[in-house]
Amino acid sequence: MHFQKSPPSNRSKQKHSALQFLRIMSLLIGFTIFGTVGIRLIERASWLDSLFMIVITATTVGYEDPVSLSDNGKIFIIFYLMFGLGIFTYSVSQLGQWIVRQQMSSMLEKRRMQKSISNLKNHYIVCGIGRMGKTICEYLYERGESFVVIDNDEERLESLCEADGWLYIFGDATDDSTLKKAGIDHAKSLAAALPSDADNVYVVLTARMLNSTFQIVARASDDKAGEKIKHAGATRVVSPFRSGAVKIARFMIHPAVEDFVEVASKSIGGFQVADLHITEHNPHCGKKLSETDFSSKGLMIIGICRPGQEPQMPPPSSAILNVDDTVYALGSATAINQMIEEFNADQQTPV
Repeated sequence: MHFQKSPPSNRSKQKHSALQFLRIMSLLIGFTIFGTVGIRLIERASWLDSLFMIVITATTVGYEDPVSLSDNGKIFIIFYLMFGLGIFTYSVSQLGQWIVRQQMSSMLEKRRMQKSISNLKNHYIVCGIGRMGKTICEYLYERGESFVVIDNDEERLESLCEADGWLYIFGDATDDSTLKKAGIDHAKSLAAALPSDADNVYVVLTARMLNSTFQIVARASDDKAGEKIKHAGATRVVSPFRSGAVKIARFMIHPAVEDFVEVASKSIGGFQVADLHITEHNPHCGKKLSETDFSSKGLMIIGICRPGQEPQMPPPSSAILNVDDTVYALGSATAINQMIEEFNADQQTPV
């Protein structure tokens, strides 16, 4: 499992930076207010003339004095400059350094994020961080999956992704270069969750041209748009309205069953259904289902799909697992992820 958490000090650094900025601005404002009130009380000048006098004095501009200073006013300005010029210079220099640090920090953070993205393998790409995209990201994050978010709204990306350390790319998801930055060549799957059907079609077309083998799941507003998106190369097309309506109908017909499914999926770790591909190097290949250790690892085999045949659901315990069979397993997220890692390791075994 690959958890995508930001460095523990990331939020504390942001908080410290904000506090430092507030301290600098408070010092500058307080310094200016003190001088303005002093001139106002001593010389009985207007607030605007008093403020103007203090600003040109502190900045050493040397412009024509708007206030004719008395002896007390001159003494005040002398002490104000002696003790205040250092404060003003320090505050301005610190403010400049803070701005430069913020820019450098942003650049370094983007480089670090891009490096992390380039190191990802078998990850997920989520195009669009709207309501549906955000829900997809939360689901993946809760299950410890690696993913990258793409959106052209930089402010929304930063506000939603930085808090939990989600990897993201600011850009157009329909652009080849943006998808390549997201590591589409070695991604496991892509979700096209943009609000526009036309944009989702372009995303699917571009993604399919760049990676002809991986899975693409796309959002569609209706069945007509879904057909176009599927022709564009999507593996699966989901209509939120249709899916929501079907779920409502299920609640109406089988409320107890649906309640159980919802509670179980929200419990600690939740449960998932995963498809596991049997290869010739897999230790389960050639064994009867009753001879495997799936049950001891917390998994229930609910189906077997053989090439060119109808799925066996549920499969008999005497069913033999052959090469290219697909096994459908039900279990906790932890058990599923562990088994997926084992299957992936088996696939990398040399001949």
